[in-house]
Amino acid sequence: MSESLSQIIEMIKPLDKGAMAEAQAKQDQLTKPRGSLGRLEELSIQLAGIQGRSIPQIRHKVIITMAGDHGVVAEKVGNWPQEVTAQMVYNFLNGGAGINVIARQVGARVVVVDMGVATELGPNPQLLSRKIAPGTQNITQGQAMTREQAVRAIETGIEIVAAEVAKGLDIVGTGDMGIGNTTASSAVSAVMMGRPVAEVTGRGTGITDEQLVHKIEVIERALVVNHPDPKQPLEVLAKVGGFEIGGLVGVMLGAAAHRIPIVIDGFISGAAALIATALSPKLKEFLIAGHVSVETGHQLVLRHLGLKPLLDLDMRLGEGTGAALGIFLAETSARVLAEMATFTEAGVSQEDESGN
Repeated sequence: MSESLSQIIEMIKPLDKGAMAEAQAKQDQLTKPRGSLGRLEELSIQLAGIQGRSIPQIRHKVIITMAGDHGVVAEKVGNWPQEVTAQMVYNFLNGGAGINVIARQVGARVVVVDMGVATELGPNPQLLSRKIAPGTQNITQGQAMTREQAVRAIETGIEIVAAEVAKGLDIVGTGDMGIGNTTASSAVSAVMMGRPVAEVTGRGTGITDEQLVHKIEVIERALVVNHPDPKQPLEVLAKVGGFEIGGLVGVMLGAAAHRIPIVIDGFISGAAALIATALSPKLKEFLIAGHVSVETGHQLVLRHLGLKPLLDLDMRLGEGTGAALGIFLAETSARVLAEMATFTEAGVSQEDESGN
């Protein structure tokens, strides 16, 4: 593990229990029955613990959408050509994708990163070019990337978050784009959770039953070839992961080190979270599951991580769309805690706790 990566992991500290207690005390004084806002109350208290202040604030919102290609597409694991990755990156940059629409609604900026798109993308002031290689290698033939490339991918995510923190950052959402990335995510998830490949592998962009059987066989073959060790998360990333998955690991680690709440998106973000929490178990407390994807593997990942999704909308787009919606709810929870009147302020009588 590189010195900078180990230093970031050392910076990740537990949540501020004092701030959480103060936030809970204020929640109990707001003009409502205790607990009546349910998950919004829980979320505001988690945010207080992460940010280390009794009244958390969510103003500066960013979705970091990382793109990368996967050599395993040569095994015909899906229906979409690899060129779509680059085409969608241009769509992001032009503001026409689903994530752009939802982020505008939520008031979040979208940061688009080329972590390893196979196509050479033209210069664009809105694009962060951090290409590690033009796509990973075919995992049925050997490792997806070298260990050095895996570390570089993670450190790239850390650096991008640090730059956003310098501009002002209160919350970050994770997003992805990459044809073939559900195959890599299924491989990572199967290894890290110790589950059969068939349990964690879904239909991705909508493959048939016959194609699903083939996709499962491809992933099983990749695991036999690479023998990734779940006790070595960097090795798992290098052997069967993706550049954008590694970048998202870095985003999560870097955000937690700076006490920034992390709203994760779907299955690819979930696979990254498995790697990130294996590197730093404390990181789990900084994670918020924006939604649960219809991908079977994502449901199992959230259960494994002990994360309860905020939304269940049958989504499976990726890009950071579910994370953006989660950011909206996080901001709502913080505003309720900050702006709702207490019983004393409003002159409203409280519940008689004696039961009389």
